[in-house]
Amino acid sequence: MIPAFETVVKKKISRLKEPCLQFVDMVSQELMTTARQCTSQLNSFPKLRERTENIITIYCLLHIPLLAYMNTKHDDFIMNIGIMRGGARKYWFVLSAESLSWFKDEKETEKKFMLPLDNLRLKDVEKSFMSSKCAFAIFSTETRTVYKDYQSLELACNSQAELDSWKASLLRAGVFPENENGHKDLTDPQLERQVETLFSLVDSYMNIIYKTIKDLMPKTIMHLLINSVKEFIRSELLVQLCAQGDCAVLMDKSPEQSQRWQEVQPKQAALQEALRIIAEIDTFMRAPPPSAPGDSSWMPTTPRRSKVNPETQEVVLHIPTGGVPLPSFP
Repeated sequence: MIPAFETVVKKKISRLKEPCLQFVDMVSQELMTTARQCTSQLNSFPKLRERTENIITIYCLLHIPLLAYMNTKHDDFIMNIGIMRGGARKYWFVLSAESLSWFKDEKETEKKFMLPLDNLRLKDVEKSFMSSKCAFAIFSTETRTVYKDYQSLELACNSQAELDSWKASLLRAGVFPENENGHKDLTDPQLERQVETLFSLVDSYMNIIYKTIKDLMPKTIMHLLINSVKEFIRSELLVQLCAQGDCAVLMDKSPEQSQRWQEVQPKQAALQEALRIIAEIDTFMRAPPPSAPGDSSWMPTTPRRSKVNPETQEVVLHIPTGGVPLPSFP
């Protein structure tokens, strides 16, 4: 990671860290308040309510997202897509006594640039904050641009041995090292170039930060905090409540609830007895009714014959099947 870039960006991000954390804290506090409102339904079991609140609160606090590291692999980051000013490129170099040329590859069919060696000097540079490779710079003593708009050209090697070989070859071609008493620009072109590069990198990265915060902050909180807590309550809360094996203790009632339970026990017994009586009455009422009084449907439908007693003038009904005669009437 680039030290200068990381230092500047961290200072800028630190200004955004506080409001972001306040936002997350507000959401987490609201989430824990909602959990306490839900656990108020467990007031009859204070130990169960207390442990439930503690488990949910600890889970919320452990899942508050914090600023961890900077993602310089983002697709929009200019350092990642190679469009930063002064970006490094790999070429095939050919050094002659008059010029330094570089090509696209070792086939030397496509020349990219040819740099005359007149009035050029060589100077050492510190390892670039963009790379850990060994590097040196070529600049002109006439304060003219060396390559495009740049007053110096920085070349990097994979090792110190390659760097020494380059210096020896340039020395044989007439490009001498910079003299301590020689000409120096008031403004170091290499430093100026690094500052411009750093500015571009920081500006690009901070634009990504601003856009990402606006877009992903609510989504991240919803996904990592709210939905995570909901899933935890649904699938893990009961497991953690029973993990300590004291479920019977958790179900202990509060003293007020125990006293109230003793007071309502007689009422409960009376209500249960009333329900039993109501059930018996309901069963009796659903039974089929008995036959109505005077119902003669049981009597045979055979025609009856009557006979008048000449002495008493009473009428006696006789049933042909031998049934008992009905009482006589005048």
